[in-house]
Amino acid sequence: MIPLCSPTQALLPTALALGSFDGLHTGHRRVIETVTGSSAGIPTVVSFWPHPREVLYGEKRLRLDLPSEKTSLLEPIGVEQLVLIPFDKILASLTPEEFIHEMLLGTLKAKKIAIGANFRFGRNREGDARQLKEICSNLGIEVSVVPIIKDMNGRMSSSRIRSALNEGNLTLAKRLMGRAYSFRGRVVKGRGLGKKLGWPTANLEVDGRKFLPTLGVYAAWAWISDKSQPFPAVMNLGPQPTIDPSSPSAVEVHMLDKEIDLTGKELVIQPEHRLRDQKQFGDLDSLSNQICNDAKLARSLLERD
Repeated sequence: MIPLCSPTQALLPTALALGSFDGLHTGHRRVIETVTGSSAGIPTVVSFWPHPREVLYGEKRLRLDLPSEKTSLLEPIGVEQLVLIPFDKILASLTPEEFIHEMLLGTLKAKKIAIGANFRFGRNREGDARQLKEICSNLGIEVSVVPIIKDMNGRMSSSRIRSALNEGNLTLAKRLMGRAYSFRGRVVKGRGLGKKLGWPTANLEVDGRKFLPTLGVYAAWAWISDKSQPFPAVMNLGPQPTIDPSSPSAVEVHMLDKEIDLTGKELVIQPEHRLRDQKQFGDLDSLSNQICNDAKLARSLLERD
């Protein structure tokens, strides 16, 4: 696994791609590929953590890819390290010139820099591609500015991926990302009601900074993190409207045709098809019958994939 490190821990000098790269879609990969093929320095992706809008405006910004997930996505495309710049109000106060000289050229010893055409940086987002190229060209530092990639419905963006997931459109999200969306969580002890109904579920504790798709019932693939074999599963994402309508949103996964003690293990979940909205049933027997129908439909869809 490639290292995840702070700027002061980075291997130097660097050929760096600078940006959020959340969702790692085709446009992001185009930016990154301009430095992975370079001999100027260590191929590096540089991002900010936390998201600048969290620090500046108090907005909660959930991520399509958490840093720990992103390292496994970056390694196959030739990146050798992921550097997270701690974003705080001191960093936010730096002018574009100060950020370039102090962080990119000073701390990270950048010999080549790649950004997307719409990337902004520095105090009040005053810095842009033109300014970066102007400063670096005087120092002999190559800067690549990659044009925005568009399809018939607009530009490739993390926002479009989030919108697709908010609509439960996993097919569109997969097309935009160039890979299936997934998340992971540790199995924690639940109430045991699923087992009493004949449908034991693994209750997942998911990092609260991870972006999850819209509430509902899904057909999914599930991996035990230290195993390679995927298992077909049904996932419920949301509260429990029949058992406890006031309960908080949760992630519950039932493995189809498998009985495995998963307590304490980490599962990787790849939802493939949204089966239905959540609904409240009049009694537990009706709920159990619906889960049975969900399991049959999920099995059929996953076998067809």
